[in-house]
Amino acid sequence: MADFVRAMAAAELAPGRCAEVMVAGKPVAIYNVDGTFFATSNVCLHRGGPLGQGLLDGRHVMCPWHAWTWDVATGENAANPELKIPAYEVKVEDGQVLVRLD
Repeated sequence: MADFVRAMAAAELAPGRCAEVMVAGKPVAIYNVDGTFFATSNVCLHRGGPLGQGLLDGRHVMCPWHAWTWDVATGENAANPELKIPAYEVKVEDGQVLVRLD
């Protein structure tokens, strides 16, 4: 089982915002949904758009390139739940957002 790896300080990401980070060499998008943090792959399945630059609306992020929308908790596509991006386990400890990339 993979360990949790520091992604960023929780204070760096306000509620309703998302960010792009590298975690253990992988591009990851971090989301703050009303104080609860989520993490997914930063790569949209459609054309590789950067999800961490997308528009966060509740638990859904819209890719800035072509508006494909994903549930940040499950990784499921809003239009077709059979399409999924990797969603990662997240915890916050000592003010740090930690992500497990399995």
